[in-house]
Amino acid sequence: MQTLDTPNLTNTTAFDTTIHRRKTRAVKVGDITIGGGNPVVVQSMINEDTLDIDGSVAAIRRLHEIGCEIVRVTVPSMAHAKALAEIKQKLAQTYQPVPLVADVHHNGMKIALEVAKHVDKVRINPGLYVFEKPKSDRTEYTPTEFAEIGDKIRETLEPLVVSLRDQGKAMRIGVNHGSLSERMLFTYGDTPEGMVESALEFIKICESLDFYNIVLSLKASRVPVMLAAYRLMVQRMNELGMEYPLHLGVTEAGDGEYGRIKSTAGIGTLLAQGIGDTIRVSLTESPEKEIPVCYSILQALGLRKTMVEYVACPSCGRTLFNLEEVLHKVREATKHLTGLDIAVMGCIVNGPGEMADADYGYVGKQPGYISLYRGREEIKKVPEDQGVKELINLIKADDRWVEPE
Repeated sequence: MQTLDTPNLTNTTAFDTTIHRRKTRAVKVGDITIGGGNPVVVQSMINEDTLDIDGSVAAIRRLHEIGCEIVRVTVPSMAHAKALAEIKQKLAQTYQPVPLVADVHHNGMKIALEVAKHVDKVRINPGLYVFEKPKSDRTEYTPTEFAEIGDKIRETLEPLVVSLRDQGKAMRIGVNHGSLSERMLFTYGDTPEGMVESALEFIKICESLDFYNIVLSLKASRVPVMLAAYRLMVQRMNELGMEYPLHLGVTEAGDGEYGRIKSTAGIGTLLAQGIGDTIRVSLTESPEKEIPVCYSILQALGLRKTMVEYVACPSCGRTLFNLEEVLHKVREATKHLTGLDIAVMGCIVNGPGEMADADYGYVGKQPGYISLYRGREEIKKVPEDQGVKELINLIKADDRWVEPE
């Protein structure tokens, strides 16, 4: 008779619930450090015109106040680059310094050199930094043509690299799947490999100039492409002895529920594998709506604890109270707290066992009454209409309560 092999349960590696993050070098961006074992950093981007000084300052401040740690602005012209000086100064005068990143595209050497004076990091897109005029009759790039454009890239990139290096500032080499250069498309195809080789070309120029304050991103609008690109980048860096931190994101994710699910599928998958040091959720909505999604992803993976973790059963015929309504009441009363796990369970079957990891439990044990738990220990039984109040009293008794602002 055929039998199944008994698994070796003494090997706990397969059951490790800890995310072991990839080792990366530390890169400073203002007063924030990306990589080097630091917490995963949350980023977003304002959508105001950078020439609108007051509007940009207000938008940056709104993002920073709700937890965005690095803010990106677009710099399409020299006038926009110079406006960053005034934006930075006004932030310091009316609020506080905020780590800023400038987005530079399309033959942007002069713009990049100007804006590098005023921001903490400059983001360039290898596919757009040196414009290659497409030829409709082209069938290939010869090695000579490929090398000639490589020389042109070095010529235009070197002044920016030297400026950032001498100022102790950072660069993001941000490759986008949708904007690979023509010669990369001809040489490698519309593939993750082309994205990785595009990034490596720029990295090697930076390294030859003794510049290592580099963050990398390889974004795509399709999650499988994005995942493959980042994984291949990690593989190639491991082969080359590189430890640059990675900025994760699914570009052009859209809006609403699907945009959030799409971003979480891409970003969360890589973070769970230990890949990623800073993230941005790109939604077609106001930038402020991106930040809660970022923190929810990090919280769900146990990478950052920025809010209460609520554990609640889905409800069934055993539930002894309106679970959705009670969860809402508990959440509204405690959502300003941080670092706590609170379980709301509808019956004793799902009670102490399913909520074993929670700090506090709110359990329907018999009709009309709530049992309150501290961990696995039942502390008291109270009438249902006093449940939320008594839960707060229990948290206060443990000196873990703070009054909401």
